[in-house]
Amino acid sequence: MEESAAAVVQELRARFAAGRTRPAEWRAAQLRGLLRMATEMEAEMCDALHADVGKPKTEAHVHEISLVKSSCLFALKNLKKWMKPKKVHARLVTFPSTARIATEPLGVVLVISAWNYPLLLSLDPVIGAIAAGNAVVLKPSEVAPATSSLLAELLPRYVDSTCIKVVEGAVPETAALLEQKWDKIFYTGNSKVGRIVMGAAARHLTPVVLELGGKCPVVVDSNVNLHVAAKRIVAGKWGCNNGQACIAPDFIITTQSFAPKLIEALKKVLDKFYGKDPLLSADLSLVVNTNHFNRLKVLMDDEMVSDKVVLGGQRDEKELKIAPTIYLDVPLDSAIMKDEIFGPLLPIITVDKIHESFGLINSMAKPLAAYLFTRDSKLQEQFEMNISAGGMLLNDTGIHLTNPRLPFGGVGESGTGSYHGKFSFDAFSHRKAVLHRGFWGEAKARYPPYSPAKLKILRGVLEGKLVAMIQAILGFPRGK
Repeated sequence: MEESAAAVVQELRARFAAGRTRPAEWRAAQLRGLLRMATEMEAEMCDALHADVGKPKTEAHVHEISLVKSSCLFALKNLKKWMKPKKVHARLVTFPSTARIATEPLGVVLVISAWNYPLLLSLDPVIGAIAAGNAVVLKPSEVAPATSSLLAELLPRYVDSTCIKVVEGAVPETAALLEQKWDKIFYTGNSKVGRIVMGAAARHLTPVVLELGGKCPVVVDSNVNLHVAAKRIVAGKWGCNNGQACIAPDFIITTQSFAPKLIEALKKVLDKFYGKDPLLSADLSLVVNTNHFNRLKVLMDDEMVSDKVVLGGQRDEKELKIAPTIYLDVPLDSAIMKDEIFGPLLPIITVDKIHESFGLINSMAKPLAAYLFTRDSKLQEQFEMNISAGGMLLNDTGIHLTNPRLPFGGVGESGTGSYHGKFSFDAFSHRKAVLHRGFWGEAKARYPPYSPAKLKILRGVLEGKLVAMIQAILGFPRGK
């Protein structure tokens, strides 16, 4: 298995060394191929996503297929601009010279994807790697076998399979890939495996992007449009893979006095979205597999929280469905509040004053996303200043990732590095400093034998004092 992985990397290195992936024309052709694939194979992609996670067709299009298309189009539109070297000012010390920053592909990169958005989280990083001119190995998640198989079948038909490859498999195949030397590894998943990936990368000093997760908090102030806030919280929690999303709201913090109104608003919205019996709703994704269902069941059956349910709690193990379930004031040391839930369970924690939420959030690991609902501009400013998170959204949930001009990534426990739009291009590129000089303009002070006079000149040049002296001699006003 390791020999097979080594052979794949060796083949890709040969292709990259031959310069096949560098031209803008090659990069654009692959991006157009991915765009064509996402357009022509929409039905097959929807079927695979439904088979893997029971994803409704609308969610499949809006949260995955359309975002892949948008990412391709954005990269195609901006590719030449991204590739163009950026001129920067040269200093007097290097006169005469020109300076620029050139971007170059890193080489042969590995993308390890996740199961909850198996199409988007596979192809979005690959789009960035291709745009940057790399050869790529994609390892889809074995937990989403239908999508993994589909990608392995489709990609060779739409892109250059000599430079872009799909390796299917489970832990042994992933371990074999991680034994190889890569020029970058991009991993999306949980922090436990993220540590394994980082440890493997460290053996070769390989840089990594880790897109992890965490307990994303939602702070709800009483000064809100409650109906709109409730809809947006429900959409971000249960309308995104039934809570199985790294940026899904993990818990709510609100004041004790406002909690009853918020709960009632959430109940009304959930009833409207998914009906009286949400287990029968075709618009609610299922839990991905038995292992994850049992993990969530353990959280639900915990004696510390089982009597804290204010809505939901229904489950169907045979169909792998769990209804939207809301808890009120669960203990902070309960299992449901220790780790990322990654499912349809939503605890609400109450405080006396809304500002107490800051300390509670900051006592936990930094989340991938943090959300605040309020009309109070001062509270918004304080939240932005005091809460550290990978990303932040005021008065909505989740949709910040749809803006390709914003970086998407974590901080601390929630990950390292970022991508989307040009940030994806940058994630898979090296920014190379280039300084170009002619053969005239030699400065004797640069060379031995040294003297106090030479040192004075050199210090004046390096510290900017020489320019000031010349300006003074020429009669320029100070400060200009």
